[in-house]
Amino acid sequence: MHFKTSDNIEAMSTKLIGNSRVSALAKLDRMLQGKAFRGARFFIVLDENSYACCLPQVISRVTALQEAEFFEVPVGEECKSLEVAAQLWGALLESGADRNSVIVNLGGGAVSDLGGFVAAGFKRGIRYVNIPTTLTAMVDAAIGGKTAVNVENAKNQVGFFHQPVAVCCDEQFLSTLPQAELVDGTMEVAKTLMLSDPDAFDMLDGRPLAAPEVIAHCAHFKLAVVKSDPHEASLRKILNLGHTFGHGIESWFRDCQRPISHGRAVGYGMWCALYLSVGKLGLAPTMLERYGQWLKGQVVIPRITLKDTEGILGYMRSDKKNADGEILAVLLQAPGVPVIDVSIDENEVRDALLRLK
Repeated sequence: MHFKTSDNIEAMSTKLIGNSRVSALAKLDRMLQGKAFRGARFFIVLDENSYACCLPQVISRVTALQEAEFFEVPVGEECKSLEVAAQLWGALLESGADRNSVIVNLGGGAVSDLGGFVAAGFKRGIRYVNIPTTLTAMVDAAIGGKTAVNVENAKNQVGFFHQPVAVCCDEQFLSTLPQAELVDGTMEVAKTLMLSDPDAFDMLDGRPLAAPEVIAHCAHFKLAVVKSDPHEASLRKILNLGHTFGHGIESWFRDCQRPISHGRAVGYGMWCALYLSVGKLGLAPTMLERYGQWLKGQVVIPRITLKDTEGILGYMRSDKKNADGEILAVLLQAPGVPVIDVSIDENEVRDALLRLK
């Protein structure tokens, strides 16, 4: 199914709180002290990094959270497990949380995935707010209400659609990030630019991808897509560009004790998707070349062996987006014209992976 995305998206839904003349955290404080949250108890989910680098700023600027309890979880994908979720549910019960309670997720995409999952399951669903502290989370992971945990090393196999009541994007947190984390985020930015329209794709060439206007463009684009298709029946599937390959790459290299971050894996996965798009959909080869040159300027491309391709394929076969035994992927006919549910055979997968370097 083809989409010209500029013709299919509607206005955003979830409240997106960003920087303007008034800081995003100040606007969040005003919201949480409003009538809708009167009497609510707040519980902050965070990891070691956001506890040290971000919590002090939040507490000093958001009065409504100064009496909140907080729960610290493992850093990164390690927190996204049923075991950690069960511990949080137990902690909420022990603390007397009720259906009017609010979870505030302070951290990157793993924290918002876990915290949203916990909120969706607790007492059949309570409200939650995301305060993303990474570029990946600000432009993608914290937006849209897809919450999930991993099962047996396979990513996001159990989850809910449960929308946050607000996403508070304050770019000040980006200054706390190491360069590698910012590079990860630029992969999700590049994905959104390729999906949105040809002019946005041009931002890849020489423009700072963590600039406030670029972050705003990506966040509003995703919100609009989610509004049009909240449960991923059709249009929202375009946001998986690069992820069919990327999740397989990420999971396999973690198995091999050669971990590749999610952002980089998606970046490699997008090259594979664009490579197949040239042959299957007629994408201009210059688009693949432009993206490949940009990608090589951002990250080191891993060496993919024949053994690696079979391991990656094993994970791709179990991707939750597949149907009727076929591997399905999002490809690109042109910038701003994605095509969903394209069947790709295993030899095409092998070919793309082996040509990645």
